[in-house]
Amino acid sequence: MPGAALARRSADKPAPIVRRHRPGVNDVQAGAVFRAVRLRHGWSQGQAAAAAGMCRSVVSSIERGKFEETSFRAARRLAAALGISMTVETRWRGAESARLLDEKHALLVRAVVGRLATQGWQPLPEHTFSIYGERGSIDVLAWSPANRAVLAIEVKTRLPDIQDLLSTMDRKRRLLRTIARAEGWSPLFQASVLVLPEETWARHAIRRFDTVFDAALPARTIEVRHWLDRPQRDLRGIWFLLDDGTGSRKRDLHGSMRVATRRPGAAAVGPRSAAARGAAAPGESGSQ
Repeated sequence: MPGAALARRSADKPAPIVRRHRPGVNDVQAGAVFRAVRLRHGWSQGQAAAAAGMCRSVVSSIERGKFEETSFRAARRLAAALGISMTVETRWRGAESARLLDEKHALLVRAVVGRLATQGWQPLPEHTFSIYGERGSIDVLAWSPANRAVLAIEVKTRLPDIQDLLSTMDRKRRLLRTIARAEGWSPLFQASVLVLPEETWARHAIRRFDTVFDAALPARTIEVRHWLDRPQRDLRGIWFLLDDGTGSRKRDLHGSMRVATRRPGAAAVGPRSAAARGAAAPGESGSQ
């Protein structure tokens, strides 16, 4: 039968190879960059592997664009050894991912402004400056009249480029007293503080580059909070802050959840004592 003969001929043919295209990722091109840079260094694959602390076969897989055969960590290690800058761009529903990040940033700025205002500071969010031709903006610029202290806060909800972040903060710190005088303030003390959300990824990022951050921003949350209460010296530090909102609705940076209010006279849940609760202010971690 003609139909049966056609089926036999089709069965004899090899199945076509279907390559699925992953939008936004060109593995072959990325691998070619690794290979080109390695050759520019004059290295063999074995030498590049030794510099990155991995097997030669891993280098080979990366250069051939077979990233699924290795790990992102291995690619980053090889990139660091070769001096390649890797940038990972994540997208979700077009521009909606950018709006999510903007909203998260705005929530954290609002939490900073609210906290400073309750402690007697005069916060100015999104403050722009132009000093000697250097222009920029400070997420939160704050002034304490009682202590004659000025504070520049950089709010980050992600850390894509640590070197650029620290360079930018250092530039603003050097200009801070001049920026303050332009506002009519005469500061005795100043502080440059990086505010990060109280989230696991943020603490892991700081811990991973601890030597860099310990040198550039040595103070941590508890020390920063003490400084905000009573500034008596210049300070550079990191403040992990949780936006918990106010009232009976507990908020975090991803959304909110209802918190049941306890009836008067009802027993407290859990053994945690009042003394233990006093170790950390609401919305902040007591750990450094």
